[in-house]
Amino acid sequence: MGKLNDGKLTFGEHLEVLRQMLFRILGVVGIFASAIFCFKETTWKILLAPSECDFCTYKWIEATMQSIGFSDFHFEQFLVDLIATDLSSQFMTHITTSIYLGLLCASPYILFELFRFISPALYKNEKKYSVQVTGIIYFLFVIGVLMSYYILFPISFRFLGTYSVAERVHSTITLDSYVETFTTLIFVMGLVFQLPVIAFALAKMGLITHVVLCHYRRHTFLVIMLVAAIITPPDIMTLILVTIPLYFLFEVSIKVVKMVEG
Repeated sequence: MGKLNDGKLTFGEHLEVLRQMLFRILGVVGIFASAIFCFKETTWKILLAPSECDFCTYKWIEATMQSIGFSDFHFEQFLVDLIATDLSSQFMTHITTSIYLGLLCASPYILFELFRFISPALYKNEKKYSVQVTGIIYFLFVIGVLMSYYILFPISFRFLGTYSVAERVHSTITLDSYVETFTTLIFVMGLVFQLPVIAFALAKMGLITHVVLCHYRRHTFLVIMLVAAIITPPDIMTLILVTIPLYFLFEVSIKVVKMVEG
């Protein structure tokens, strides 16, 4: 099939371009996943670091508390064993984790390919606008991932992994459970950090105004605390560490909506 008279691609040609794009994306993801799979020791050292009692987050918190006058503040040492219950579980978990991380590492290239696919249908000003929005979305997603890795997941693992209903009951966490919780929290926080972008889109559609958001500021703070309590273990430190950045995102959203309104 050839091109239409106005120079635009036909439906079949669009499908061919899409097919080629998907193959390129799969190839790049495969390269990253294969490299991550081969560097097993380094990969799992990074993935398992939040489960250690000497993780950098605990050191930062201890140093901060000691610097403000709590010189005797220290976290208790803990050890939570990770086990594999099936013969192939470690190997299969290694493969699936490599794919997840390959997708994460290849995400900038995936966004580039998607933008290149849709850009011919956009006007010049829309292209510039789309690049900015895409960059902000990815930046916020990365911030959410980092917050989950350095704050939410290690504190959650520490609490849930060491929690015991009786002294004779000890926790041994399966590797599958560890990886599932790790990836779920990272994905959830990556999405939660898209709040300013969502507010921007709603403001563009005229569904919200900064006046409304300011009016319900106190209600939103309570909702954020409730959400933080649901996605974090029930301890006050974790609740505060999650509530503060989420509420900060809400305040940023108010500024974004006000900017949209001009």
